Amino acid sequence: MKFLALAGGAILAASAALAAQEIAPGDVRIDDGAYAQSLTGVPGDPVAGRAAAADRGKGNCMTCHPITDMSDLPFHGDLAPTLDGVADRYNEAELRAIVINSKEVFGEQTFMPAMYRIEGLNIVGKKYEGQPILTAQEVEDVVAYLLTLKEE
Repeated sequence: MKFLALAGGAILAASAALAAQEIAPGDVRIDDGAYAQSLTGVPGDPVAGRAAAADRGKGNCMTCHPITDMSDLPFHGDLAPTLDGVADRYNEAELRAIVINSKEVFGEQTFMPAMYRIEGLNIVGKKYEGQPILTAQEVEDVVAYLLTLKEE
């Protein structure tokens, strides 16, 4: 029983240390179209990133972007560039910046929403105020997924 309490304490301490490394949305400063530092210090999981990108309540990337890798899922949009080969066009730091806040990378003309921003937004439902669309780890996961999308 004492071992379980010690193990549980160690897990809580490790979780707190990881949470302490997380960069809050208001502390992110995109520099020249890139953000090199991980938001969490934890590597992204491309499988979880694919799920977040496909989730209509989260990344919802397919609504605007064609993605051949997600051809098994319905209702792809064609309003935005294909994400096929996106890892050949942008590096990890650039992809992270685009996911965090595409307007800082592409300018106000883009209609892609900021996924990890809570201030300066125009239309936000009451229940979503004060929280980003994606968590810091989901941003890292989506970036890890996007890095798998290379030209064949």
